[in-house]
Amino acid sequence: MVAGLLIAAATNIAHDVYTHVIKKGVSGETTEVRVAKLATIAVGVAAILLALATKSVNVAFLVGLAFAVAASANLPVILYSLYWKRFNTAGAVSALIAGVASAVGLVLVGPAVIGPKGLMLTDVQPLISLINPGVISIPIGFFAGWLEPS
Repeated sequence: MVAGLLIAAATNIAHDVYTHVIKKGVSGETTEVRVAKLATIAVGVAAILLALATKSVNVAFLVGLAFAVAASANLPVILYSLYWKRFNTAGAVSALIAGVASAVGLVLVGPAVIGPKGLMLTDVQPLISLINPGVISIPIGFFAGWLEPS
């Protein structure tokens, strides 16, 4: 399962991000394979570092945070794509980036990372008291998606 996720992430980075966004669709097959190999290493290292940083945290809590981040990124894009005719690519990218950035940012300044039982800092008070950022980050994603097509 982990290998499948790693391959999917590397393929997404190499094909979608590198070839279609950075190179505007003009990229050779050899270059795309090289980027996929580098992306595999980068994603693998990032996953290992995150696993080491969160090894003492409750798995159910981490799953909840993962769902909050995923919902913040995907829910606005899916619903706008289905029900709003004026929704476009720029709105989808804006909603996705704003949703992920706000969810991850809120997790980093919240009690999951900062606070008496946080992962990293123990003597600092968290900036927000929400354990799960979805209540704030999902509406931010909706707002960014709504704002862009206007």
